[in-house]
Amino acid sequence: MSGTAFYEAAMAMQWQSRDSLALAAIQSGAVPDFLLKLQPVQTTIVDSVGKQHRITFYVTPDYLSIGTNDDWARIPLTPMTATTIADQWQCFLPTPKMVDAIYAAAKVKLAPVPMYIHRDSTITMWQHHLIIEGQRKAQKGLIAGIKKDVVITNRLNNTAKPNRVAIYGWHQLNGKPIQPVYTGHVNWYVDYSHGIRLVHQTIYVDGKPMQYQDVLTHPVYHRALTDEGTGVPYKYLSDKMRK
Repeated sequence: MSGTAFYEAAMAMQWQSRDSLALAAIQSGAVPDFLLKLQPVQTTIVDSVGKQHRITFYVTPDYLSIGTNDDWARIPLTPMTATTIADQWQCFLPTPKMVDAIYAAAKVKLAPVPMYIHRDSTITMWQHHLIIEGQRKAQKGLIAGIKKDVVITNRLNNTAKPNRVAIYGWHQLNGKPIQPVYTGHVNWYVDYSHGIRLVHQTIYVDGKPMQYQDVLTHPVYHRALTDEGTGVPYKYLSDKMRK
């Protein structure tokens, strides 16, 4: 399925059907090859005795997209469907701090383009993708600044309302994000500005591989991935977060 064919098929769908169609398309292999060439992002921390540690994680070079090498399109998804795909690809969703690191490492930084009507409609999602492609002008490499990331964050554990989605980012060219961490939307809400960035589950700490859950719970290394302590939930489920 091409990106154009996906959006034409999804145009009249509600979010459930659109998510199901997207999941089926991605599981069938309708993903452009470039998206599978993960890019390294490096960061460092200093422990309590002054030793510096180098942490490297690998991310998709763009937001999750559907299509062929010649006809593809970015697709916003609910965090539940995004988690299903992430699990199947041995990936996870980033934390806000990781989103900042990805932006800093990006080769292609583009200014956000807000849209103000029919924000959650499929046609607006497609239009936003086409606008970004007009901005990109075929530049290649790790790209950032074009979407708000769906993220994992402690804020989801501490909100009074259940079943939330957390979003963060949409960095401006000055490096400041438009969107602070926000959990005001119910978890099935998706609009044109949301993006799914996947991070491989294997993270390298001083050159040695570790699983991301172990890094997030490590008393020192977690600071490379989050400023929220060691309690960040690992993933979204249909009705709650879980470790």
